Amino acid sequence: QASQEELKAAYRRLCMLYHPDKHRDPELKTQAEQLFNLVHQAYEVLSDPQTRAIYDIYGRRGLEMEGWEVVERKRTAAEIREEFERLQREREERRLQQRTNPKGTISVGIDATDLFDRYDEEYEDVPGSSFPQIEINKMHISQSIEAPLTATDTAILSGNLSTQNGNGGGSINLALRRVTSAKGWGELEFGAGDLHGPLFGLKIFRNLTPRCFITTNCALQFSSRGVRPGLTTVLARNLDKNTMGYLQWRWGIQSAMNTSIVRDTKTSHFTVALQLGIPHSFMMVSYQHKFQDEDQTRVKGSLKAGFFGTIVEYGAERKISRHSVLGATVSVGVPQGVSLKIKLNRASQTYFFPVHLTDQLLPSAVFYATVGPLVIYFAMHRLVIKPYLRAQKERELEKQRENTASDILQKKQEAEAAVRLMQESVRRIIEAEEARMGLIIVNAWYGKFVNDNSRKNEKVKVIDVTVPLQCLVKDSKLILTEASKAGLPGFYDPCVGEEKSLKVLYQFRGVLHQVMSADNEALRIPKQCKYHRLPSFF
Repeated sequence: QASQEELKAAYRRLCMLYHPDKHRDPELKTQAEQLFNLVHQAYEVLSDPQTRAIYDIYGRRGLEMEGWEVVERKRTAAEIREEFERLQREREERRLQQRTNPKGTISVGIDATDLFDRYDEEYEDVPGSSFPQIEINKMHISQSIEAPLTATDTAILSGNLSTQNGNGGGSINLALRRVTSAKGWGELEFGAGDLHGPLFGLKIFRNLTPRCFITTNCALQFSSRGVRPGLTTVLARNLDKNTMGYLQWRWGIQSAMNTSIVRDTKTSHFTVALQLGIPHSFMMVSYQHKFQDEDQTRVKGSLKAGFFGTIVEYGAERKISRHSVLGATVSVGVPQGVSLKIKLNRASQTYFFPVHLTDQLLPSAVFYATVGPLVIYFAMHRLVIKPYLRAQKERELEKQRENTASDILQKKQEAEAAVRLMQESVRRIIEAEEARMGLIIVNAWYGKFVNDNSRKNEKVKVIDVTVPLQCLVKDSKLILTEASKAGLPGFYDPCVGEEKSLKVLYQFRGVLHQVMSADNEALRIPKQCKYHRLPSFF
């Protein structure tokens, strides 16, 4: 966003610094010529609105393209940006056509009631009865893929297989969705299976107002008992920025009316729902708290009461890697008993393991269902997950260092040459600042600092940038904008891919000050701030 006047001022200052005629030493003169040419090339690009727009969008690669195949050079900067956005949209459409967006769920039900509900007298004469019997009593697998046909049409193919206590079945469905306008879409569904027979369905979505929409789903299910029609309608409205209200009416199999209010904010998720229906009527309240930490930890609890009984659930979930979220929920109910539900989300795949522990309300089952997963998680997190993520991060950093090694070496050589060429200018700046009791950079370091005791084994990687920082001082002021400091004259990146900071010890009006600034954080010194000033004994 720099103006032409700011570009000219920076260009003149760097030209005076790197002009070859100002250096008599042959080696310094050669280094000055190289840096002077780089500054001149940069100014030629940035002073021309067309080439500047190309560089902003495509970087150096765009400038090196012969004949500029992407857009005509005669176009204005605004036209170049519009052309780039058009090309970007076309690439997104091609990427959309190649994407199948697979989604899948695997659910494995485990019966572990033998751990708590054993009757010893029944096992006295049975060999191996001293060991509890844990069984897999049900399993469900579902998968779906999407295939964009045109910009408005999408085909969705899905299937599922289920088995429970030795009996099972499956089905396959094909849905064709068309976006009819910016306000709605429609979907036709065809399905077949060995349990329910053919299925024909129609689903319609429509925005009624900017804050209200409706969804209607009607279906015809064919079976040996005849045709079973079904209709579901959902009306939703934004009550405020974070709150949605829903009204649902379902007719056919298990007819019901349901109303719910959902409030979702940055730190919490709250739901209250009421359903009147056959055979189930219930009321449900749930709350989820979202911690603003790196692992996106969430804790949740819910209460559900109805004709079927009462269920209390509580649990937590946490991000364990870049694409994986692990969660566990304890369910305690009457007459359902106690269950532990473990869920792992890996990208678009979900793995679900409901473990039924007991049909009764046993405190021991609740205790082990609560404490057991916590102990296992923290042990696994400390012994397996953290070492794995640390090793993975090191591999990625090492690969990034290898790919950028030659560029970093060149930047380092350019920075060292720039520092040598700055010496005379810095000497004059210091003399002028000392005369007016102005800004003197005593010491400055840039790179990776380790202040946390938990990271004491990590290596400090910093470079001395006292000279280049003093060279940027003008009229007793140092102003750095919001950008990576690795691009400043005399700087380079000493630790590619790692978090960096700038630490400055400076003197102003004869008083020592110290400040630490993040890599992309703007910095302005001196600053009227008591936290910069060091105690007098320094």
